[in-house]
Amino acid sequence: MARISGIDIPRNKRGVIALTYIYGIGLSRSEQILSDAKVDANTRVDDWSDDEVSKIRELITGIKVEGELRSEVQTHIKRLMDIGCTRGIRHRSGLPLRGQRTKNNSRTRKGKRKTVANKKK
Repeated sequence: MARISGIDIPRNKRGVIALTYIYGIGLSRSEQILSDAKVDANTRVDDWSDDEVSKIRELITGIKVEGELRSEVQTHIKRLMDIGCTRGIRHRSGLPLRGQRTKNNSRTRKGKRKTVANKKK
């Protein structure tokens, strides 16, 4: 099993898909990495040689991935919350940020429904 950037890459998947298991590497970047390393994108991870794995690992070290990228994203969100802009306030209150309506949807951000009792007469 190949271990790159502290992540166990699945062995039975194609190389292009397997690299997307690393946070910060999507499909297009994984294709670019494999082409730079001169590895066929459709070969399975099991079939990679040690030289190919080391080339891929070397190329990925130049990219911000995993913990470093996660911490950078968190600092950006914290900065938005500190300056009190609209996006920061929405982050703080757990609401969607990009103009979506919240009357009916946005259950992912708001969490499970909280029933509010009716006013007694």
